[in-house]
Order: sequence, then structure tokens, then C-alpha cells
Amino acid sequence: MPQASRLLQRTTPTRTFQSLVERINIPVTSSSPAGLQAAAKQDPWNKSSKYALGWVYFCIILLVFTIAIHLYHWMSDRVRRATFKEVVAKSSTTSSPDDDYEMANMPTNNSTHMFFPRHGPLPPQPEEEETFLSLSWLNRLVALLRYFFYRPLPVLRVRGVQFLRVKRRDISFPSPGVIFLVATAFVFVTLYCFVPQPLYYASIQFGSPPLAIRAGMLAVAMMPWIVALSMKANVVTLLTGIGHERLNVLHRWGGYICLFLSLIHTIPFYMTPVWDQGGLAIFKSFFRGQTYIYATGIAALVPLIFLCVHSLPYIRARMYEVFVALHVPVSVVFLGMLFWHCHNYLTSWNYLWATAAIWFTSYCARLFFLNWTNPRRMSWLIGEEASVTILPENAVKVTVPSQVRWRPGQYVYLRMPGISVFENHPFTIASLCSEDFPSDYGEQYRDMTLVFRPFGGFTRKVLNAAIDNGPMHNYRAFIDGPYGGMQRELASFDTVILFAGGSGITAIVSHLLDLIKKMRDSKAVTKQVHVVWALKRPETMEWFKEELRICREFAPPETVHCQFFITAAKRIGPGGFPLPPPSPHRPVSDLVHGKLDKAFQGIASKRNSALIREEAAGDPEKERELRRENEDGITALPAPTFLPPPKKAHTRRPNKPSSLTIPAINTVQHHNANNASFDFGFPSTPTMLQKNLMRFAFLPTANKKTGWHTEYGRPDIPFMLKGFERDFGKRACVFVCGPPSMRVDVQRCVAGMQQKVWGGGENGREEVYLHTENYAI
Repeated sequence: MPQASRLLQRTTPTRTFQSLVERINIPVTSSSPAGLQAAAKQDPWNKSSKYALGWVYFCIILLVFTIAIHLYHWMSDRVRRATFKEVVAKSSTTSSPDDDYEMANMPTNNSTHMFFPRHGPLPPQPEEEETFLSLSWLNRLVALLRYFFYRPLPVLRVRGVQFLRVKRRDISFPSPGVIFLVATAFVFVTLYCFVPQPLYYASIQFGSPPLAIRAGMLAVAMMPWIVALSMKANVVTLLTGIGHERLNVLHRWGGYICLFLSLIHTIPFYMTPVWDQGGLAIFKSFFRGQTYIYATGIAALVPLIFLCVHSLPYIRARMYEVFVALHVPVSVVFLGMLFWHCHNYLTSWNYLWATAAIWFTSYCARLFFLNWTNPRRMSWLIGEEASVTILPENAVKVTVPSQVRWRPGQYVYLRMPGISVFENHPFTIASLCSEDFPSDYGEQYRDMTLVFRPFGGFTRKVLNAAIDNGPMHNYRAFIDGPYGGMQRELASFDTVILFAGGSGITAIVSHLLDLIKKMRDSKAVTKQVHVVWALKRPETMEWFKEELRICREFAPPETVHCQFFITAAKRIGPGGFPLPPPSPHRPVSDLVHGKLDKAFQGIASKRNSALIREEAAGDPEKERELRRENEDGITALPAPTFLPPPKKAHTRRPNKPSSLTIPAINTVQHHNANNASFDFGFPSTPTMLQKNLMRFAFLPTANKKTGWHTEYGRPDIPFMLKGFERDFGKRACVFVCGPPSMRVDVQRCVAGMQQKVWGGGENGREEVYLHTENYAI
């Protein structure tokens, strides 16, 4: 082998970079071995950059498809709202004239001739609104995809292990759409690595294994996309409208695929090691002084493994502060090791420089999202003032008067150096940014409200600081954002349904206020809004008491319907045993509501002794007959069963949840009619829990005329959505923010509704859109 012997003689340490490339891309001449000539014809090394371009083309196709769908929905929504505004403006010109132009009452004959002409057909009915820029075939295609991608995977419940101090937890999986994208990418890179031939050369002297080169180029080509999907301000969000919090799942799975490709890149070098068949002598002739042959590769692989392992959901949730502190620095080390390892072979450094450029540009763009980097604002370099208030159920409310503007449903990263210098946590903005809600700081300010429940870490520190310093203390707040939000506007849908579980209401309140404002201003095509809020105890309603009052008083008549479900209530039967939950096929029925009303609210309507005597009118015989018929005429309120009162908010120990106990209907205590007073079951000095019970004892459990009512138990989501579906318009939106079980029920129901869209259902339904938010508070 004259070519190999010639390479063995080249031991000069001052070889140029071009000579180093010859080690990998061995030139082929007429005197080269037959195996080397055959390998160069099958899969030449100098053309291996095409594998990196394959991944780029794959991502661009997905990106273009997503942008096209986003633009279609964006344009169709704008056209629907503009068409609706024109219809409203036209109807206003044909309405009754003002007082100055009113005419006297016309004779019957003339008025009949005006409104109902004697000759010719009657005026036709007003035509139904036409939806422009609505492609039926595209709507059906999107509905068909949603039929499969909206269907959730079941939540996996892992039982806790007591002696290992492992608590029971629910494991939720990504949506089927994310799984499809990840699976498609995984299959693509796997086939692109293993289908082309050869996988290995006959000898290591002919060059590096082709399988390793393909996998390495694919892994390097993924780096710009992985970093772009991780940035808060990135071009993908700008083009597609998808917030970075939703792209983050693709960022994580892209990192896992990159690790998979890196292992494929590494293993072939150990299966055909360089120290076999004279390869070690060739390697040492160009890389003198290196302690280990694969040192640069190991230096890049170790940080990648660390990044993937500590990004696993369980580890990230248990050590979130450590994850935030280490993820970015280790990523910088990983990128630096890649520069060292790739050594500018082929086009590897092109992708790495693109990665560094995207990283730098995104960080520069974030300067426009920080409230303290704009010299035109009063918060420049010093941040905003913030106040902290403790709400019922140990919730915390942070109010930040700011000149920052935001859209409904967006979130910000909050940093409060007076509480924790280095911690920066995301919170959903629960207030509406509108001129109708000005701040006391001035016309240019808006009160940014953040409501959350403290668990551990930063949120617990905020609660403790509020307890120690009191409600009058001001804090410095540095805001990063806003980010995220819905891709679509609720005002573009005929029917809107909002589901919230517990503190998930924070993601819905601003949307609800904004939608009601647009409905009153005739800027929304929405005709019906249904709000379903499942909460443990009635005290939680205090969080947004003012917002709920505004919704109830200022919403257009018969448009907004709210249902509240008290899920922590327990119904106790005879003997103190809990009764089974309501039927799973429907929520608490009207019959049960009627009995509850009789037990709690119907006492005052029963005849007492004075009314009996008045009705008898002095007739003793009639009075005795009335008393026999109504011997249980005076019935006291059922004696409630109280658990120990919950610990107050000022405690720093973990408080155990308490349950509000609702007695059963058939356990009402009957007393003699001669009793002079009612027995409410309270001691002389009621506790705080008992005061709260008395406060919420008369919730509107069956006030269905106004559309606002409260029920006890958990909502039956499939039954409710089936009822809501009867009144759907052409386009409907379902918004859910709650625990995994609630999201799974809503997703499954909305996925089934897609059949009436792609199957050509009744009422010309065009779309049933689903938006889900993570239950992160």
C-alpha cells in the first residue's frame, strides 16, 4: 500500500491544517488501494455536508407549513372581525332616528305600505354572515389533523413509596402533535444515518467511519435550531406566533435527539478503533502531544449528557433552582467544546457560528423586553415598585405599576432583589392592560397583577417577606417580558368556553375582561361565553371578586354564563359516613339543588306558630289541624360538621388542607315547633372557618336565570361540553387551564367535536379550536 506507507513517513510536526484534513479525507490516486478507491466512490468524505443540509431542509419544510397555517388563521380572524364591524356600522345607520328627526305617527295605511307592501314579496330575512377567506377544504384538513392531535395520552399516576419519601405524582405526556413531530424527526435522522452505504470502511486507514460522519454532521446542524427554540425572544416565535414556552418542549426533545446522534457518532470510532490496522501511527503523525485520542469528542459529549439528564422533568422539578443556575453556563461550555472538536471540518463551523449568532441576537432582543433597560421609562436601571398582599387560601398577590404593555394571557419573569437576588420566576399576568383600568401612579402606568400560590423556593420567600414586612412595604421588581399569549383572539369566535381549575383562573381572567370589553364595543363576533371554574373552597373567589363583579354587571345581557364548582365539599350521610359522589353522567341535578335550597334557604318561608295562629283566626279546631299538618314547620339549619380550622397565612409551616363538609340532605334535624330559637350549630364565639361558612352559606346554587350559579362537586366536563355544543356557532374556542385530569377531559371532548367539521356537520361549522395552558401555579 504505497499511499499508506507515504502517510506513515509524514511525521513533521509543522504540518499545515490542510495536511490534517488529509488524515480524514485521504486523497485517492491511481496507486491507492482498491478498498480506498471503492470507499471514495460510495460515500466520499468531502460530500458529507449534504447530510447537514438534509436536516436544514426538513426543518424549513415544517416551518413554512406552520407559518402558512398561522397566516391563514390570522387573516381569516381579522376579516371576520372587520366584516362584523361593517355589519354593526351599517345597522346603526338604519336604526331609529334621533329625537330631532322623529316624525309624527303615520296613518295605518301608510305605515303598512312602508313596512309590509301590498304588492310584491315580503322583505327577505337578513342573510347570515358570510365568512370570507375561509377555505372549506383547508378547514376540513385542519380538523382532521386536530381529530388525532388533540387526543391526549392518559395521565400516568405513580404511587408513592413511603419509606423512600417519594410522594404520589401524576406524569403527563406531551400532546400527540409534539410526539408526532419528535417521532418524525427521530425516524428521519435514523434513516438518514443508516440507510446510505457504507456504514464502515474496510479499514480505519481509509478514513473515519461514514456512519459516524453522517451522525456528526446531523448533530452539528441541529445546534442552531435547538438554541433558537430555547430563547425567549426568537425568530420562530415571531414567524409562527407560538410562544417560547410551547417551543421549549421541542427544544428539550431536540437535545435528546442530538444526544442520540452524538452517541451514533461516537460508537463507530470504538468499534473500528484508530489503534487497529496501523491507524494509530497515522494519527500520531499529525496529533503529537495529545494525551488521549478522542479527548475533544469526550470533552463535547460529557456536557451534552449532563444537559440532557438534568433537563428530565422529574429532576428539573425537584431541583429547579439548580437547573436554572447551571443550564446556560454548561450550554456555553458545550458550544465551546464543539468548536474545539469539529476543528472546522467540512461545514461544521458554519452551523456553530450560526448558533452563536442566534444566541447573541436573542439576548440582544431581550433588552427590549426588560423594564429597566429603556432610558425613556422611570424604571431605567432601578426597576419598578411592587406591593405584596396576602389573599385567602394563602395566595399571594404582587402588584407592579408599570409602563410595560401586555396582551391578555401573557406572562413575565419576576425578579425581586429584596427577597432573592438571583431567582427569576415566570408568572401569568392576571390583570387587563387597558385605558379602562388606569393605575394610581399616572396615566402612562398600568397595574400588573400577579397571583400565585406559594409552594417552595422563591414563592415561599415572597410569602414570608410579606408576613414579616406587612402590606405597606414596597419592593423593587425587575420584569422580563411579557412573553407568550394566545395565537388567536377570542373575539374572532362565535362561542367561547373557558375552563379553569383552582389557580388556573389567573390565565383566564384577563381574557374574560378583554372579551367582554370588545363585546360591549362591538369589536367581537362572540355571542356566548361560558366560564367553568372548579375550586376547592369558596374563599378562593375572593382573589378576583372585583373582576367577577365587572363581568357580571357590564357584560351584554345573556351572553356570559359562569358556573362555580366547590370540589372540596363532602356530603355526609346517616351515621357520619360520606355519601358517594354524584352520578358521573351528569353534574348535580336540579332536584338536588332544590333540596339543598330547602335545607339551607327555605326555612324562612315555612309557617311558624304566629302565622298558624293568624291563619286559624281564633278557631281552636282549625289551629290544631294546622299544627298536626305542619308539626315540623320550624326546621333548624342542619348542624354542620367542622374539621379543625386551617392554619392562618402567617404560619410558615406547611399547612394541611381542610375540607368543607356539607351535610347530607336527609340528615336534617327536626325540632319541635315550640322551640324559640334556631340552632345553627355554632359556639358562642365562631371561629374563622365558621365565619367563612356563614358568609358563603347562601351561594346562588340554582340561579340559572342570570347564568351564574354554584354547584358542589366536580364538574362533569364531557356532559357540559355536550350541552354547550348545541349552541355552537360557526367557530368555537375552548380554553382550558387546570390540572392534567381536566386538560385530558377537555382535549378528548374537543377532539371528538372535530368530526362535525371535517365530516361536514350541521350549521356549517368551520372550526372548533382548543387552547391549553399548563397548570404551573
